[in-house]
Amino acid sequence: MSKQVAGWIMERNLRAFLELLSRYVDYAFDDTDWDTIETGVRDTDDEKSDAWYSYPLAGTNATLEVGLARSVGSEVMSVSVTGIETHELQLRTDTLLSACAGI
Repeated sequence: MSKQVAGWIMERNLRAFLELLSRYVDYAFDDTDWDTIETGVRDTDDEKSDAWYSYPLAGTNATLEVGLARSVGSEVMSVSVTGIETHELQLRTDTLLSACAGI
């Protein structure tokens, strides 16, 4: 059964979060991914359900869907990760969210 992990991170940590999450699923995250995401999150708003940006990380170990939205007026990015199939990946994703929120 697929799980979801959600929370928030500091926006300045978004690229690092995505690069590390990509490693967990064996996805080759690169500058093209980053450019696409940077553009996609520009006009997002976490208070509007239809104003989130979604990006797939389709690796050899798993395929995750990462939902992203800015908290307007702050430096916070809301994050939702779905498609988590293992307890290990769930724990890693949750830990990564916590780390990127605290630094």
